[in-house]
Amino acid sequence: MDSGMIGKIEKAKRYAEDRHHFQFNRFDLSFHGDNNEHRVSYGNGEFSCDCEFFITHKRCSHTMALEILLKDMIVEPVKA
Repeated sequence: MDSGMIGKIEKAKRYAEDRHHFQFNRFDLSFHGDNNEHRVSYGNGEFSCDCEFFITHKRCSHTMALEILLKDMIVEPVKA
């Protein structure tokens, strides 16, 4: 491996250790819950989930888990 690539790998490791380098703008994922799979998306600072609880409460365990996981890497969700 050349020295340039070694330097890039080390820089990538430093970036990965500091969450402030990242801000998610939008994403879409499959969430493997205890009972079912759910589709969760994030865009324009808001989460969406196809579970029944989210439909009535605009938050659910799936979106809250992602808020915790992605702390400081997403725009703070508006709390209703």
